[in-house]
Amino acid sequence: MSDLAAAQSPALSISSSRGHSRWVRICHWMAAASFLALALSGFFILMVHPRLYWGHVGNDLTPALMTLPISNNHRPDELQNRMVFTELPGARVTAERNFHIFNQNGWARSLHFLAAWIIVGTGAGYFLLGVFSGHVKRNLLPRGRELAPRSLLQDLRNHFPLRVRPAGVGPPYGRLQKLAYSSVMFAVLPLMVATGLTMSPAVTAAYPILLDVFGGYQTARTLHFFGFTMLVLFLIVHVAMVIATGFSRQLRGMTWGNER
Repeated sequence: MSDLAAAQSPALSISSSRGHSRWVRICHWMAAASFLALALSGFFILMVHPRLYWGHVGNDLTPALMTLPISNNHRPDELQNRMVFTELPGARVTAERNFHIFNQNGWARSLHFLAAWIIVGTGAGYFLLGVFSGHVKRNLLPRGRELAPRSLLQDLRNHFPLRVRPAGVGPPYGRLQKLAYSSVMFAVLPLMVATGLTMSPAVTAAYPILLDVFGGYQTARTLHFFGFTMLVLFLIVHVAMVIATGFSRQLRGMTWGNER
């Protein structure tokens, strides 16, 4: 949705919008539904072991890069009955918790797997249609002059006071909007797909090079989480700007096409 365009170009009027193509609208809502399913299922998967590591190995008995207090499973200091299977001093290899373990995530993993392939297929279709129709080059990729630091800084200044005017439904998009959309499409989403595949033992058994590229299973898992965080921030800002620039009109435009 062209939620940032009016704020970045005061001369832009609602009537200048070309509206969203039908295939753009279909891909948008399929991706939105898939992302919500991925976010929900991913959260429940993370609750089973809400600790992030860097490298090949990570468990309750190894130092964590980050601990997320989203379930009781994040408290390794409450482990008991530590068992040692070697004679080396302090060689702990396993332990038991003294509280109930949240591990009911079989449905979440199945839903995550299904939604992931739906969003991959939708993204691939969107990209191919966008390339052949010229949508990607015309509307999403920022021009060189649009990436000038002075231009981007001016756009940021226009947004901070929240001087957002009603924006048109569909292209043309503003500088910051192009930068956000293209970053998600060409950087964040490919990273999510690649790290997601790296976390699959079946995939890495066939393509072990993925573990070398990302430096291990746990590093891929951590990068996957950071990529998810970026997508959530993008979603929050996107929805906020849609609301600020005319929520009902933007929603109708993305659902039924150009309101005219």
